[in-house]
Amino acid sequence: MRRRLLVGLLGGVLVLTGCGIPDRTEVQTEQRGPAAETSWSLGRGSEPPTRTASGSDAEAFVRNFLAAAAGEPDRAYDRVKQFIAPPDRPGLQEKQGSEVALSVVRLAEDPVIAPDVDSMKVTITVQQIGLLRANGILVPPLSTETTYEFRLINAGPAGQDDAGFYVSAPPNLLLLSDEALRQYYQAKSIYFWNSERTRLVPDQRYLSLSVPAERRVSEVVRWLTAGPSEWLRIGVSGLPDRTEMINNATGSADRWEVNLDMPGADDERLDQLATQLAWSLEDLDGTLEIKILNQPRRLVDLSEQRSANDPYHSDETARRFCVYEGAIHALVVGNELPGTVPVAAEANHDVVSAALRRAGGDVLAALVVAEENGRQRLAVGRGQEVVENFATSESAYASIGRPVWVRTDTGQPAGFVVVDGGLYRFDGQAVLRPVPLGLPGRISTVAAALDGHRIAVVVDGTLHVAAIGWEGGVPTVGPARRLVLSLVNPTAVDWAGETRLVVAGSAGRPAIYDVSVDGALETRLREDTGAAATQLSAVPAPLASLAGSFMYEANGVIYRSNPFQRLGREHVQDAASPPAGARASYPTAPFFLY
Repeated sequence: MRRRLLVGLLGGVLVLTGCGIPDRTEVQTEQRGPAAETSWSLGRGSEPPTRTASGSDAEAFVRNFLAAAAGEPDRAYDRVKQFIAPPDRPGLQEKQGSEVALSVVRLAEDPVIAPDVDSMKVTITVQQIGLLRANGILVPPLSTETTYEFRLINAGPAGQDDAGFYVSAPPNLLLLSDEALRQYYQAKSIYFWNSERTRLVPDQRYLSLSVPAERRVSEVVRWLTAGPSEWLRIGVSGLPDRTEMINNATGSADRWEVNLDMPGADDERLDQLATQLAWSLEDLDGTLEIKILNQPRRLVDLSEQRSANDPYHSDETARRFCVYEGAIHALVVGNELPGTVPVAAEANHDVVSAALRRAGGDVLAALVVAEENGRQRLAVGRGQEVVENFATSESAYASIGRPVWVRTDTGQPAGFVVVDGGLYRFDGQAVLRPVPLGLPGRISTVAAALDGHRIAVVVDGTLHVAAIGWEGGVPTVGPARRLVLSLVNPTAVDWAGETRLVVAGSAGRPAIYDVSVDGALETRLREDTGAAATQLSAVPAPLASLAGSFMYEANGVIYRSNPFQRLGREHVQDAASPPAGARASYPTAPFFLY
């Protein structure tokens, strides 16, 4: 598995740029591991800058102040207080231990620093992204403020301009910019077993790069013993109740020991724990000895454990497809080998959109088929090399979105689809049943994560994620979590990795961003798509072939990434030439088979 994210004085006003989104024009293959250069053997990692690091540069001081809280939670208030004028420090209401939380914000526009008689007034306009807790979880924000104001005063005596600044009248909470979150934390996945204990499900956390190497194993193990993030709980299982770590993990770069009090630690549970730890410590190689109440119980070769328990079968090969003149066709792009259409010709007509997935040795096919009266039905089938027989939904509808298959361990096919603005699940017989989300509004699109236990949905122009629980082979969707994005009015979404989404929306112009599963980290992938993307399909890392690639449709034309290229009839395999004088059609509704 791989998962490898101006100060100018104009009319007396200083303008500071700090959007926290690096300029990029190409999607990057997801990689697991540190967000910055770090190593388990390097000792302490990156620390945020001190108050004096910016000298007399007001721009740098404000940027550093919004990073000061980064690092280990028990020292967050001390670091921030160094930036605050001594008379104002008692006004900062401190919290201790697990109660320490950082308000992560995204600058919605350029902060303004306005010089005054004996100080400078700073105004920042923000989006509240979330609250970073001491356990590394970014939970939904509690604060609702959209602006903060504070002042900069000279830290030295009058006439001394090189002593730097202090913050006066500071906000009464710990602010952390999304830029600092990216720079001073490692976005890290830890893993919990699903409810059936058949598949691992990732849970994103943030590990401070200032945590010493010898304590990183301990931090990860404590996260696991404390249980999953709230929004994932419907779909995953934590460790047995009352499981806790005895002292810190001990060891060196290539051998570690973890001592646990874990009720019911039989051989099966220990084997599952070994796999869970191997993936949660994926950037660590060597061996890990698991002890229960000081007794050695399992010696784990971490690399071998990961190789023997790959939950995604990452050697799968992805192939590109589209809909052309009402039929599914393979796309021929560059040096890629085109796929073979796995749908029988007798059923491959009047197709509006489609989803194909491999399931063991079979292929699952879900087709949205148009009728003569303009209404649509869902057709679902299963076959080995070619799907020949399809079941069709009992009713026809005004509009059916692109269906998505969900990975299951029951052998029974299942998927989700948006029908007339509502979310439905479907089975292998094309039986559609409504899925309550608990959110008011019209749903426009749905996407499913590779693990089969998380979905992303767009509801009334806002993006949400939710976990899926499986009871008796029937998927149940848990409470949805809204993501705060700088993109507005999302129109399409798909999963680009375990903890990454590709999202189409508007950033002044129609654009496509790479977004973390909690909405905190953004990367521009396509700054101007010309028109809003109405369909989007990605190959989620850690799949080996075409990992991180995506295709989208905008204004009736499809494009691919890496590099960005418009795909026309010349890329459609077995496309019939148009009659003389007729205009060639464009392929639409792009998707991948993997």
